[in-house]
Amino acid sequence: MKIPKSIQPLVDDGIVDEVLRQLKSGKEASVFVVRSGDQIRCAKVYKEANQRGFRTHAQYQEGRRVRNSRQARAMEKSSRYGRKEAEEAWQNAEVDALYRLAAAGVRVPQPYGYFDGVLLMELVAGADGQAAPRLNDLEFTPALAEEYHRRLVLEVVRMLCAGVIHGDLSEYNVLVDESGPVIIDLPQAVDAAGNNNACRMLLRDVENLAMYFGRYAPAILTTDYGREIWEIYESGLLHPEAQLTGRFERDEALADIDAVLKEIEAVREEAERRRWAAKNDPADEAQ
Repeated sequence: MKIPKSIQPLVDDGIVDEVLRQLKSGKEASVFVVRSGDQIRCAKVYKEANQRGFRTHAQYQEGRRVRNSRQARAMEKSSRYGRKEAEEAWQNAEVDALYRLAAAGVRVPQPYGYFDGVLLMELVAGADGQAAPRLNDLEFTPALAEEYHRRLVLEVVRMLCAGVIHGDLSEYNVLVDESGPVIIDLPQAVDAAGNNNACRMLLRDVENLAMYFGRYAPAILTTDYGREIWEIYESGLLHPEAQLTGRFERDEALADIDAVLKEIEAVREEAERRRWAAKNDPADEAQ
């Protein structure tokens, strides 16, 4: 097929030998099957911001690392330079997340490099050697649904232990190869420790999985893995092999409002006392 303009530099540099076919064209990017030496891989070509259906909302951008304060100010003001930098940061988020997650043992496509808007990575293939199907394209028995749900919840835990939350996890961005589910599409991945929306996004990711697999195994709908995982994470005790129950006990105890107000008043009075003492310090008068 005709080589896309964005992939031509990779061909010129010998990184890609041949573009075999287009695999898909989504809201964020177009994906092509390519040959690199004797390896069949895929090249993800990111679309320009004005061509994407998915927008780089502030809730996803919060907490992402930038090179310097000038870049941060430009992105905040949304200047022309800032928009360009925001676009690069959006694309780099997936690249960074893939490398971090692959190193942590999470089942994601293995990245092989990022070249000016093109991400070269592993082609996740099925038993027939063709591109693996999405979770949404498959049917499940109740037992298999419970097994895949369990495995994906553990992947969510591994991701969180690596400091990453997918942010848009659903049956549409999980592929299934011979060994099971593989998580894809991470440009909206968020930093668990640096994003104030992290908890909400984690809960939504886990809820999406429960709602999908709950169609085949209704008992999954009664679980509450999201809140359980987040509570363990906040306690500092979460690790990749954490034993989960799917249950979460909410604290229904009423807050002691009177005690809280008394504590606030005590702190206020102590602050007033310190200010009065500093104002009337004899040492100050002697100067």
